[in-house]
Amino acid sequence: MVVTKPQISNVDDLPAVPLRVQVQGALRDYFRRLGGLPPANLYKLVLEEVEQPLLETVLQYTRGNQTRAAEILGINRSTLRKKLKQYHLD
Repeated sequence: MVVTKPQISNVDDLPAVPLRVQVQGALRDYFRRLGGLPPANLYKLVLEEVEQPLLETVLQYTRGNQTRAAEILGINRSTLRKKLKQYHLD
């Protein structure tokens, strides 16, 4: 009897890779690409790279409803507005 793997015909059929694993991989790749050069402002870089698409995606999900977006994000609405202004998303 021959056992074969099921064919995957859609990307959505792939198992989800946890966000933390994706971040770790991206950071390892980043360090590798630095080629031994010291990283600078890494904390700020990572936050900005993650925070802006997070805000954009949640706002799309809530169809621009900032009150609902703030609830989903677990932050105050005024904090959300400050972040939107910071990233020129207002």
